[in-house]
Amino acid sequence: MKKIHYNDIVDKIKNACIDINYNASKELLEAYDKSIQNESDVGKTVLSILKDNVLLAHIEQVPICQDTGTAVIFVTLGANVIIENGFLNDAIFEGVEKGYREGYLRKSIVDNPLTRHNSGNNLPPVIHIELVKGDTFMIDVAAKGGGSENMSALKMLTPADGMDGIKSFVVETVKKAGPNPCPPIIVGIGIGSNFEGVALLAKKALLEPFNSCNLSKELADMEKELEEKLNNLSIGPQGLGGKTTVFKVHSLMAPCHIASLPVAVNINCHVSRHTRIIF
Repeated sequence: MKKIHYNDIVDKIKNACIDINYNASKELLEAYDKSIQNESDVGKTVLSILKDNVLLAHIEQVPICQDTGTAVIFVTLGANVIIENGFLNDAIFEGVEKGYREGYLRKSIVDNPLTRHNSGNNLPPVIHIELVKGDTFMIDVAAKGGGSENMSALKMLTPADGMDGIKSFVVETVKKAGPNPCPPIIVGIGIGSNFEGVALLAKKALLEPFNSCNLSKELADMEKELEEKLNNLSIGPQGLGGKTTVFKVHSLMAPCHIASLPVAVNINCHVSRHTRIIF
């Protein structure tokens, strides 16, 4: 059995919340550099400003963006893992609260969608737990911004719509989003499962390693084709025109009902803040 102390989970989640809001990944910085080489004059200027902003946030240890996001937590929990001295959910809540308070991160959660009262501590986080065999204990922490989340969409296609229907819906969604999700964006696509399951697939797709592509050739080809189609929309960095509307497209697929073809598009902003904790 693997034993993990409650306080260790709290500390790692706290640090992860601060880290992803202060520090962009090496892969993201490389994506800026690569895109700058191929951009228009306006696109180069905008991308250079975005990169400078990211580097300044790292040097000054301040948030990259004023929207420090909803904390979304994905837990992969082995059956042979024991949490000592407390409950997992409590540790996640405490870690998120400490991270946003000690990191001086903007509190972005309202405790009632209608009265709009701010919870004042960025709680609750959105938590997904997957139970597995063995002693695996892994936590993915994401800070999901509201501007890009608002531009995401889900559609229940029919089987007859097929791959062409999926691609059309993705292009239509990104075109409709325009400059609102702060492009260049990362696009997560979920295909299959059911109504609620496909949204989760699209969100999890955003956690894929930046430079990876799907192991399925069919999906890898779709991702590559969509990257080209979406960049040809010429929305460009921050919506000011250019060749870089998306940095990456990632997809995940799952079995589904014979009568359905669910597809979901979850859009992430150009910062794409997430990290993985492995115990």
